[in-house]
Amino acid sequence: MGKLLGFLMLPFLFLSIGTARAQGEDKSLKTVLSADGPYICYSPDNRVKTLQVTAGGTIDSVWYDHPLPSDYSFPVVSHDGKYAFQVTLHPIKRQPWKGGAADKVFVMSDPHGNLDCVVSLLQANHVIDSNLSWCFGKNQLMVLGDVCDRGNDVTQIFWLLYKLEAEAEAAGGQVSFILGNHEPMVLSDDLRYTKDKYKALADSLHIRYSSLYGSDTELGRWLATRNVIQILGDNLYVHAGLGKAFYDADLSVPDVNDEMSRVLFLKNKKRKEFSDLHAFLYGNEGPIWYRGLVRDKEKYKPCPADTLQLLMKKYGVEHIIVGHTIFDDISTFYGGKVIGVNVDNQENREAERGRAILIENGRYYVVGDKGKIRLLFE
Repeated sequence: MGKLLGFLMLPFLFLSIGTARAQGEDKSLKTVLSADGPYICYSPDNRVKTLQVTAGGTIDSVWYDHPLPSDYSFPVVSHDGKYAFQVTLHPIKRQPWKGGAADKVFVMSDPHGNLDCVVSLLQANHVIDSNLSWCFGKNQLMVLGDVCDRGNDVTQIFWLLYKLEAEAEAAGGQVSFILGNHEPMVLSDDLRYTKDKYKALADSLHIRYSSLYGSDTELGRWLATRNVIQILGDNLYVHAGLGKAFYDADLSVPDVNDEMSRVLFLKNKKRKEFSDLHAFLYGNEGPIWYRGLVRDKEKYKPCPADTLQLLMKKYGVEHIIVGHTIFDDISTFYGGKVIGVNVDNQENREAERGRAILIENGRYYVVGDKGKIRLLFE
């Protein structure tokens, strides 16, 4: 585990009720801290600090020598103690922007901190087992962004995907998480959708919440290598969508992925000031915000059908699969060429509606928490 340099318990944080100040507000909020983390932070003096909120609501901070052992592992526990799993650090790398599709590709979107819904869905469809370990063999899991905000298990979902990524690779499969719009929002300290417990944690530590996912942290380094657009087989995956402005910009997928990562840790205003390209990529017609593939009101600048054809021809795909815009059920547009997979995960789970798609040997199925529901289209 490496030489332990020190174990620092923060006595003023031993209360499970902490006082936090909401962003942009003067009033104090009393917020219950629940299990969270760990956050692994690398310091310039060759040390590593881990921060973790325990099940009792206390904050533990531990310093280690750097580098950590290659087999360094740690437990992760859900906010309510329902789930626990062990994570081992692994080398971080960007996945190829384009690759073949496996016999089965499972696609879900926008989990927004709801670990219970993630686990239920993946277990019911035999992607993970009862121990939250990969059991999908040489197949692929694609998650279309937005782990951040709204829920109480944001960090835990990140660590689960991080863990599954290594397990899938070892089995010959693949886990891909592409960036949504909420990851850059949080990294820019736009916390309007963030649970108060995360603001309370940052306030108690006297830091910006975004620094817990900064470029000097393990999860930050992992996020910095996530793609924004990825192609598997004849499907293009992107969080929000691509439209006419994107086509006219004549961008390559690798350039989009690299350039969005390049300014990921800047404030959003600074991202847009960096260059006209970055202003476009992080703007309303960029790939993490554009809704014109699934909305037809003029304000969304809907994509003309012929432009969609040109986009698909340019990138060599038959379908574009998106999240971001929420629907009551899995939805299709442009005669099935565009598939929207973002739903209200909790509500859809309770109503037994579709929550994801399974692409199996070229056939597209709507799936829920009891497995396949229906064939999406022929």
